[in-house]
Amino acid sequence: QVQLVESGGGLVQAGGSLTLSCAASGRTFSSYAMGWFRQAPGKEREFVAVITGSGGITLHADSVKGRFTISRDNAKMAVYLQMNSLKPEDTAVYYCAADTRPFLATRSPAEYEYWGRGTQVTVSS
Repeated sequence: QVQLVESGGGLVQAGGSLTLSCAASGRTFSSYAMGWFRQAPGKEREFVAVITGSGGITLHADSVKGRFTISRDNAKMAVYLQMNSLKPEDTAVYYCAADTRPFLATRSPAEYEYWGRGTQVTVSS
């Protein structure tokens, strides 16, 4: 089992940047593919980005491609989401999640076994 704790959220003006972190504890971190998801009020949870266990493959949602970058540091047992050029529509609670299949890069939240509690990101116009 793995425990996940997100941090780094906050209030930022449009065009600004934030870096989210997700600290993991438990089993060997590289055994998990890690994803970031977000959920805005009244909307379903949506895929943002995923990175495989080795970090060799990353995928980003079209809505964030070119603005957000997912990365991981297996020695520190952490995954990051660098968010640049933020827009008001990026406002949401951001969650990190772990998939026990480290070689897959899955977009579906149903495929992830472990979740953090989320961190709020608010982008003002």
